Amino acid sequence: MPNKLSTWIDICVTLIVSLILLVILFQYNWYIFSGGIVLWICLFFYLKERSIERRKNLKAYYENVIKNVNELSNYALEQLPQVIMVINKDLRLEWYNHELERWLKQPPEIGSFITDIWPNIPIDNIWNRNGQYIFSQDNKFYMVIYRPVNTDDDSHLMTLYIYDISEYERFKLDTAMRTMVFGYIQIDNYDDVMQGLSEAQRTSILFEVNSLLDKWSHSLGGLLRRISDDMYVIILERHALDLAVSEKFDILDKVRNLHGDNKFPVTLSIGLIQSRPKTSMEELGALAQSHLDLVLGRGGDQVAVDLDGKVQFFGGKSKAVEKHTRVKARVVAHAVFERMEAADVVFVMGHHNEDFDSLGSAIGVSRMARQMGKPVYIILSDMNEGVDKLISLCKTDKDFENLFITQKEALAMTALNPVLFVVDTHIPHLVASPDLLQSINNVIVIDHHRRSENVIKNALLIYIEPYSSSTSELVTELLMYFNENIKLSRLEATALYSGIVVDTKNFRVNTGVRTFDAVSHLRRCGADPEVVHYLFRTDYETNLAECTAIANSVFYPEGLVVAVCPDNANSIQAISGKIADDLLGIENVRVSIVFFRLKDNVIGVSARSTGEINVQVIMEQFGGGGHQNVAGSQVKNRPLKELKQDVVNTTLSYMKEADKNESNNVARS
Repeated sequence: MPNKLSTWIDICVTLIVSLILLVILFQYNWYIFSGGIVLWICLFFYLKERSIERRKNLKAYYENVIKNVNELSNYALEQLPQVIMVINKDLRLEWYNHELERWLKQPPEIGSFITDIWPNIPIDNIWNRNGQYIFSQDNKFYMVIYRPVNTDDDSHLMTLYIYDISEYERFKLDTAMRTMVFGYIQIDNYDDVMQGLSEAQRTSILFEVNSLLDKWSHSLGGLLRRISDDMYVIILERHALDLAVSEKFDILDKVRNLHGDNKFPVTLSIGLIQSRPKTSMEELGALAQSHLDLVLGRGGDQVAVDLDGKVQFFGGKSKAVEKHTRVKARVVAHAVFERMEAADVVFVMGHHNEDFDSLGSAIGVSRMARQMGKPVYIILSDMNEGVDKLISLCKTDKDFENLFITQKEALAMTALNPVLFVVDTHIPHLVASPDLLQSINNVIVIDHHRRSENVIKNALLIYIEPYSSSTSELVTELLMYFNENIKLSRLEATALYSGIVVDTKNFRVNTGVRTFDAVSHLRRCGADPEVVHYLFRTDYETNLAECTAIANSVFYPEGLVVAVCPDNANSIQAISGKIADDLLGIENVRVSIVFFRLKDNVIGVSARSTGEINVQVIMEQFGGGGHQNVAGSQVKNRPLKELKQDVVNTTLSYMKEADKNESNNVARS
């Protein structure tokens, strides 16, 4: 580029100043002025010529720069290690650089469809937008950055910048698949399995369990270490975990086929968690232990796996086994006594839309508080038609005066150290008063349903025993160890008795030795079966609704029967449960499901099983839960027909898979 270029304006200014000086000099000496004028004219033409020449040189320089820049830009554009293409509204090629030819090994035709080149490229919904996405094609990964092209003729063009990121994506995937998975494995019924066996038989059983676990761990490339008689630690990689998930953790079925002379099958509970960023090994171990506790709270014989922050459950085919010792009940009763003693007021509530088990157990807990002279209140939800007879009986008894209050009344009360008992549920959004649950820090949970992932957080005590027939049975046991001088009134004993009768279907299901021990205690306290029969009686319209639902039910060859409860039925939730129970009594029926409308946008589902199929696992997929043979769910904002078809398809799929696994187990044995 030329140095020290002057513009014509600069030259003119200099010449004008010189001319002015010559005019001044003319006043003093004419001869010098004449010589100066001649010199000024020569200088003028010389500078003008130099200015014209330099302008030409500058123009030539600019033209050369522009030419070089264009050539360099075109060269760089063609040599970029990425594909650049321009497409029109019809998804046809308008222009592309030579990198696309190198990728495709041949030049594509202008005007061809981009989907002919990459059928998997997601091109919809990107027009006139800026953004990026990743897609895969023929085992390769591509990142696309898209930008709209601004044109004067409104031709609607888009520029796509496409990068081949296959190597990076494979590395990322390989790293993810090698992420560590840590877990605990426990023989959850160790004491029952070993009971009554000789030392040789115990050794044989443990040897077979260890052998199966070693083979399973070795097939997954994992590390397994036994840390106690019934506990193991396992470390896997994520790809091994995915393999175990695809096999539905068949190690549970293999181990369940083992048993000693006492015929108790061995069952495993497993809690696994994938390592997370910024999570220490200590925290990882605590999370794995919490997942194991979650499985044990659901009855055992299951696996809880934390996959990308979401807990998934596998297994759960065997029933929860009744514990033969009441040590835990005595310990919990003592803890409840201490908490009540330190509280200045006691609140008790069950789940929304109370049933006899929920209300009966709440009345039992209130008896403990009244025995200690503590103010106690039972919070009722706004839907409790199914237990209105029991509530009416209680309100006529002076001992129950001011016992039942609403959510609004409970929130208006002030207390320095209140304690809240939640009975017959452990899921926060299902309680009678979620607002009260959030406002009280001291919470004690007593429940018999299999533990859900969504459990009440930071509770002082969580007493969940899925082996128990009902929460009323658990509360009755706590009353037996709570205080030697505690005495139940006739109505309190009847309320608890009704809760057990409802959840055991009149002692047909989920009953054990401890169930009848609790019932015997309640009968000694004055529980009246005649009053219970009165509480369960229904009117003519209700019976007509039951018959209508059963008459219109649909039977599937796999052993599933489905019915819909009429919308005009009274106490529709309780009636739907009774319909499901009645349908289960039909020959060859293994699962019964009844749909009912709670509100305009809420559909309820009641599911029952003979025990062969775990309906709790099925209902969990629709936001519900329960037991292996008694479960339910409430689904919002879904049409009944669509929800019904979805539930039926899910249930049939689960039943077919369960039958297939059972056939495989028989073949192996």
